[in-house]
Amino acid sequence: MRTAKIERNTKETQIALELCLDGGEVEISTGIGFFDHMLTAFAHHGGFGLKLKATGDLEVDTHHTAEDVGIVLGKAFNEALGDMSGITRYGSFSIPMDDSLANVSLDISNRPFLVYNATPAQEKCGDFESCCAEEFWRAFAMNSKITLHINVPYGNNAHHQLEAEFKAVAHALKIAVSRNADGSLLSTKGVL
Repeated sequence: MRTAKIERNTKETQIALELCLDGGEVEISTGIGFFDHMLTAFAHHGGFGLKLKATGDLEVDTHHTAEDVGIVLGKAFNEALGDMSGITRYGSFSIPMDDSLANVSLDISNRPFLVYNATPAQEKCGDFESCCAEEFWRAFAMNSKITLHINVPYGNNAHHQLEAEFKAVAHALKIAVSRNADGSLLSTKGVL
């Protein structure tokens, strides 16, 4: 089983996370209802087992919690993937959600990069500041060492825009972490 268990404690957040790339229970608690909804959708659509308990300085705002969860989830993906051999490596997926469309392409490359072309239509979804989605994905991409491109070209409802991107990333990751036919490392360099 491709798994990782990580704890991270700072003066701003305390996070405990368990990840299984091959499925399992999903239990999410960050103290931010909308963020819990997005992470639950992410786990279910990706087919990942994900247990996450995060406590953060929500009296300030949601930034530190969102960013730090991205750090921990990214580190967990990187650890669970090991040397990255035997995976499909690339994944792309598009999710339409009512008025919104999210297009995601990614490469599990050991070369972290984020391209984020999305402007949420509203500043907040519940208690979640919409701008924190980009901070979450940047932290995730840098710590998972994944090249991640997220494009949401249109949408009138921030909830739909953000949910489409979380689900699209999940489906693209599901493809990329799936096992390839011969178990090889998909790199002409022989290493990622």
